[in-house]
Amino acid sequence: MIELIGLVPLIPLVSSIILMVFGAKLSRLSIGVIGVGSVGIAALITAKIGAEFLINPEIYTLSLWTWMQVGSFSPGVSFYFDGLTLVMMSVITGVGFLIHLFSTEFMEEDSSYARYFSYLNMFVAAMLILVMADNLLLLYLGWEGVGVCSYLLVGFWYQNSSNGYAARKAFIVTRIGDTLMAVGLFLLFTELGTLDIQSIGDIAKNKWQVGDNMPLIVCLLILGGAVGKSAQLPLHTWLPDAMAGPTPVSALIHAATMVTAGVYLIARTHELFLLSPIAMTIVAIVGLATSLMAAFTALTQHDIKRILAYSTISQIGYMFLALGVGAWTAGIFHLMTHAFFKALLFLGSGAIIHCLHHEHNIFKMGGLRTRMPVTFWSFMIGSAALAALPMTSGFFSKDLILLQAYQAEGIGPWLWFGGLVGALLTAIYSFRLVFVVFFGQINTEPDKTTGWRMSIPLSLLCFLALLGGWIIIPVNQVFPPAIFKHPSHWIEYISIAVPIIGVIIAYLVFLGKQLNLRFFLDIAFIQKLQRFWFSGWGIDWLYDQILVKPYYNIAKSLKQEPVDNFYGFIVNVSQALNRWLSSGQSGQMRRYITSMVFGLIVVLIILAGTL
Repeated sequence: MIELIGLVPLIPLVSSIILMVFGAKLSRLSIGVIGVGSVGIAALITAKIGAEFLINPEIYTLSLWTWMQVGSFSPGVSFYFDGLTLVMMSVITGVGFLIHLFSTEFMEEDSSYARYFSYLNMFVAAMLILVMADNLLLLYLGWEGVGVCSYLLVGFWYQNSSNGYAARKAFIVTRIGDTLMAVGLFLLFTELGTLDIQSIGDIAKNKWQVGDNMPLIVCLLILGGAVGKSAQLPLHTWLPDAMAGPTPVSALIHAATMVTAGVYLIARTHELFLLSPIAMTIVAIVGLATSLMAAFTALTQHDIKRILAYSTISQIGYMFLALGVGAWTAGIFHLMTHAFFKALLFLGSGAIIHCLHHEHNIFKMGGLRTRMPVTFWSFMIGSAALAALPMTSGFFSKDLILLQAYQAEGIGPWLWFGGLVGALLTAIYSFRLVFVVFFGQINTEPDKTTGWRMSIPLSLLCFLALLGGWIIIPVNQVFPPAIFKHPSHWIEYISIAVPIIGVIIAYLVFLGKQLNLRFFLDIAFIQKLQRFWFSGWGIDWLYDQILVKPYYNIAKSLKQEPVDNFYGFIVNVSQALNRWLSSGQSGQMRRYITSMVFGLIVVLIILAGTL
């Protein structure tokens, strides 16, 4: 059965092409069956392959053909299957299938139904190629493919110019990281002579020593690509604006799969990072700083999707923190559990937006607990997992990250403390969202109800968000064994207590109203701080001032550059000569003969002078 692994990305790709070519002639039912069914079949094949792998965990490579031959460089279209590949394929096809099913109801009134599913299926195919690739060149093909699909889906409703701006911003900002990654691949090939993922680690360990400068440079370039795709500081600004796309797109691409590609890249190239302790420390610091920045920003947002967007940035920061301290398994474990509960929250927000006249402002909602019970419980379970309350899926993965961060050499306790602050803020903003949207007085009455195509994905994701933490991911053969000594019990007790304290604070402030912060929030400094956080710490403003506006000013000044004036002069002279010569074409034979005779006389005089 494992020989069928090549069909997993092929089936969604073929369905995408079919919908592109024949979508206008197909009924909505046919479009839904093709779009959802193709991902469902890919999920079934993945499940069958996974079952065989768990019984006999044998690493498998499928080489289809040689992609190109340039001297000794002959990368192939080949797939590599191990425990890490299985985890990523399961998330992409499993969660992807549920989101596709949800989309059939969410997008059923949209006029571009076929175009939507063709883009979505193309994304699934590209993401599968990314995680299944046996070499970094093929991985880069999938990497750029998901970037293109993200651009198409963020700007899906292109009739609104702001959506087009958000799509361009996502494409351009992530290109910065992609360029750094491409330079890293060139450097890797120059130094090691191969881009084969499995060979790179062995060759690098034989050629470089731990702490050498070359692995540090390579790892920082790879980190640049990961930072761009996974929306980490300083290239995170595209993700909140990417919420302009349809909500199921946000659930699949900008929460569950594509934004975790950077985490997968670092995990897959972990042997290179193990040669550079400095690079790993930088990964941890970037992850922690991003997590705290995004958590503070999420506290102040009003748009339900932007809250979840900043939450995604923050949670991916936790994954980077895990990778940076060598907790490889914990980072991938959190990637999986995060896909469950964040897809659940995004689809839940999609159900709310779908039923509330496309309202996004949480303070214009309220009282939806009784009106939308399935969505309410989805948000309760998803928020509990996001806040890492005990026995939810998020608890197991985040607790494991914090405990292993505490044991990191040098700055481990500081990383642990920063992670705790992030966990506290996460619990507060998660249940702020729940209490404001589902409790209190209703401000917008729903005009629709969720059908079974929305309710079933929400219910299954609720189950995974609750019990997904009990899944044992088969990555022991992929990563080196973690040196884990259980810290003192008070460290673990604090890690468990902090999210609970955050939920209590959220209750006292936003639901019970026992804590009245009005006086505190009226302080001028606090208001300025709140506006600063609301703006995303002013990073977008900073980029506008130092990059965007100067670029536009230079472009405007070059519209009338001297070179253009020089070429404009040549054009004017040519046009004047053309008009003068054209005036001689009068059509009068007498004038033509006269000019010919005059010319002949001039030629004869010149010849006579030369004799």
